[in-house]
Amino acid sequence: MPDQLPPAHLLARYREPLLAHLTALYPPDQATTTLAALLQRLAAFLATYERRGDDRHPRLARLTARDAMLITYGDQVREPGRAPLATLHDWLRQHLGDAITCVHLLPFYPYSSDDGFAVIDYTRVDPNLGDWSDIERLSRAYRLMFDAVINHVSAQSAWFQAFLAGDPRYRDWFIVVDEPVDLSLVTRPRTHPLLTRFETAGGAHYVWTTFSADQIDLNFANPEVLLAILDVLLLYVARGASFLRLDAIGYLWKTIGTRCIHLPQTHRVVQLIRTVLDVVAPEVLLITETNVPHRDNISYFGDGRNEAQLVYQFPLAPLVLHAFHSGSTRYLQTWARELATPSAETAFFNFLASHDGIGVQPAIDILSPAELQALVHMTERHGGRVSYKTNSDGSLSAYELNITLMDALSDPATTPEAVAIERLLTANAIMLALAGLPGIYIHSLVGSHNDHEGLHRTGHNRAINRRKWQRQAIDAELAQPHSRAAQVLRRFLHLLRQRGTTPAFAPSAPQTVLDAPDGVFALLRATPDGSEAVVCLHNVTPRAQPVRVQPGAALEARPAVWRDLIGGVRMTPEADGTLAVELPPHAALWLWAGAGRED
Repeated sequence: MPDQLPPAHLLARYREPLLAHLTALYPPDQATTTLAALLQRLAAFLATYERRGDDRHPRLARLTARDAMLITYGDQVREPGRAPLATLHDWLRQHLGDAITCVHLLPFYPYSSDDGFAVIDYTRVDPNLGDWSDIERLSRAYRLMFDAVINHVSAQSAWFQAFLAGDPRYRDWFIVVDEPVDLSLVTRPRTHPLLTRFETAGGAHYVWTTFSADQIDLNFANPEVLLAILDVLLLYVARGASFLRLDAIGYLWKTIGTRCIHLPQTHRVVQLIRTVLDVVAPEVLLITETNVPHRDNISYFGDGRNEAQLVYQFPLAPLVLHAFHSGSTRYLQTWARELATPSAETAFFNFLASHDGIGVQPAIDILSPAELQALVHMTERHGGRVSYKTNSDGSLSAYELNITLMDALSDPATTPEAVAIERLLTANAIMLALAGLPGIYIHSLVGSHNDHEGLHRTGHNRAINRRKWQRQAIDAELAQPHSRAAQVLRRFLHLLRQRGTTPAFAPSAPQTVLDAPDGVFALLRATPDGSEAVVCLHNVTPRAQPVRVQPGAALEARPAVWRDLIGGVRMTPEADGTLAVELPPHAALWLWAGAGRED
């Protein structure tokens, strides 16, 4: 453990930054009182928690090319007579081993709706999944990402039930709007009314509900709410979280007369959480989830040192889909060339699929309305669904595509399975090659098709991509080497392991988008010291593509041979260092050169 200041000195160092955040949020008297309560909490926490890390050194440096994040539900794999979290641990160890190092456990708390995102009790593990000992066991095998669903709570939560009962302590924990006001400016991610009518001990009230009538927004203008949420986050750190995912964080603070998204107060709350982690747990990484256009999304990096270390890379999925369906990589290449983070302490969390749908709003400033509509039509043709949002003028626009990644990339009714598998793996090779931390939804690992039965059973669009497995059934499928699931998993794990042994794929290692024919996404990754480089070529078209790329001066010495990490073939460059290849349809090549790696 690194040398550390005693807790009293540590708290003294951070007293002024904490007060500055609180003063930006609350009147001076409230800020001072809240600071005293917060410092008391932090002192108590430090008295029992072994602080691992040093805030003076970048936490992101702890992530290497080996790191990849699996996204999964706690009950994704079930078997009779066992807690699903225990089954998940054993299944991951059996089938994935060390190919992934991090696991995003989707909300594992008691909940009332939205598959976990309407949290009843932040402090407990859903008994249908297991208990805290199961979480601890998983945390010994993998670095865990906990969901901090702090914008809202379940209508069944004790906090909201106390509000309904008229408990004066909870009177201002939620946002009541009983008087007629103009809320047309408020950004809406859904189509249902923003306000929901509830009967309380004091009569009927209209309460702010951004996401559903069962998800009640918290009022962070009340410092008691902020302190209660900080208590929750400290609990998650104590219980083994290596990452804290701030779900839907952009909507956190509400000021009537504004868009109520990305407000300065919201950024201050994120900065406060970052400072609290600097005090008590410098090893924990903060990640923000904001399904919004790119410029707004990257604002949660702050100045590169004061907000999230990681932000979700939302434009990537719609741009990759557009590339495969249009046969053009023009938008993808132009966008990728401009990617940058504000400091070496920040990185993107790259993903193509998740428990939610594929957001299209992040691409509205990149793709044309007609091109976005083409993705909507494609989704419907491939058996998926489309979720909409209400705009300020009352019109509707597509918000997300609800479909598995396998079926989004290829029409399940007409595309030969072998072709669909190639497209799926090459799309994911693009994601894995980009600078940042890769996130892989568990259904992408096995090439899942749309779950129409789950969609019809629940009536919820997102259920189409949330199928759960019986362990005996999924294990039997994976035991058949020629099954779709076994083929996809075997080749996906190969990509992950090749990536993991290649330092040029470290999250913060430099990347350069190379010139290539339209339809080919070409990327150069290299170590800063020039000891190794990888030229990553990805063909999104159904035809072979002749490609000539020039790696330039990425390596200290011009290599005599480049080797494909995926297929193993060797390639001799031309006299000027140019690599000339015939890239097969829907194929990916990762051409490596360097020193110190065994063939």
